[in-house]
Amino acid sequence: MRRKARGPSWKSELPFSMDDEMTLLKGIRVVEMGLWLAGPAAGGILSDWGADVIKIEPLSGDPMRNLYGRLSGSKESRTPAFDQHNRGKRSVALDINSEHGRDLAERIIASADVFVSNMRPAFLERVGLDHQGMLERHPHLVYAILTGYGLEGPDSGAPGFDVAAFSARSGVAGRCAPEGEPPATLAGGFGDIVTAISATAAIMGGLVHRERTGQGQLVSTSLLRTGIYCISMDVATRLGLDRLAPSPSRTHAANPLLNSYAAGDGKWFWLMGAESERHWPNLVAAIGDGAVALGEERFGSPRDRRRNAGELIALLDALFAQQPREEWARRFAEHGVWWSPVNTVEDLLSDPQVQASGAFVGASPERSVTGCAVATPVDFSLTPVGPSGPAPEVGADTDAVLREIGLEQVEIEQLKLARTVGGTPDNARAAWP
Repeated sequence: MRRKARGPSWKSELPFSMDDEMTLLKGIRVVEMGLWLAGPAAGGILSDWGADVIKIEPLSGDPMRNLYGRLSGSKESRTPAFDQHNRGKRSVALDINSEHGRDLAERIIASADVFVSNMRPAFLERVGLDHQGMLERHPHLVYAILTGYGLEGPDSGAPGFDVAAFSARSGVAGRCAPEGEPPATLAGGFGDIVTAISATAAIMGGLVHRERTGQGQLVSTSLLRTGIYCISMDVATRLGLDRLAPSPSRTHAANPLLNSYAAGDGKWFWLMGAESERHWPNLVAAIGDGAVALGEERFGSPRDRRRNAGELIALLDALFAQQPREEWARRFAEHGVWWSPVNTVEDLLSDPQVQASGAFVGASPERSVTGCAVATPVDFSLTPVGPSGPAPEVGADTDAVLREIGLEQVEIEQLKLARTVGGTPDNARAAWP
């Protein structure tokens, strides 16, 4: 049964009612047993899409709840990233290492349509929740697992944070850095989120198959495989043509019209002239009086511009430095130049197109950052999606979920005394978001 949202009036900011009977995944139960980001992010998307997501976590809680303290010893207790990817879920706190805790976990999972986890396969096997045994006993399940490096191979059991498996080993960080430069550092959680989106797609495919056949199955993805797929344009070129262009370099780009530049006020933008011959005249016209040197023979054709890219980019750098970005925006609009601003996170919060795209839910970020959160990146025209409430406190729903699988309250209290389960009073919720 889909829970009604409780608490602050953020819900009134949504363009629809999350009590709507037509929420996309209404009636689908998901049990998520994940830590940190990739697994919980997949569960978070499914929650936003209307599924009843039960989060099984240790008695001490998912370590992501104390992200900053664990990373750097910070005393900051708030973790908006946890709230972002765990909103609308129900929390059950279990000692999964105890025999009784393992039994309860399996009973909860058996009540679900989907089980999703990014725990290491060896751990899941040790506690009796491996996919072979679970699918044999519960063949209706769509069993989704996210790993660092996959289920087979010499390093399948290695720890796989996204900086290692997605960014480093997949080739993403190396491919994003100019040749001879240190590997690129991606935004925190970048690979986890992309892998979570892959897992969500896999889960939906598994549900479609089950709808047709009645049979659940294992669906899996990994940080490594997802990272490789993200640079598949380059990998496919190497496989198909036995060639690979050098990693991108801003100062020696193969096409200077598909490159980043800084305006005179220090704000960056990208030119989007992928078809060099088509876009070149418009750019020259937009630059105007300062474009005399651009008419030289050495820049006369796309091949010339590629061969003399270093000189052309240096010239464009000097020209663009003469005016603020706002002025270039005006000129680009006047002459049909394709371009895009390079936004900072702060820029996102006031970018009218970002807001119009539906990137945020709740109050406008311009009015109140604390009353706003990032939306999942997919909309459906007939079935509303969006957060149904805030992230739960650790074990906030332990009692309710255990009653749903048939336990009496007296049994639940005994399990609490034995430290097999943990919980807070029914329906306890953190502040939103």
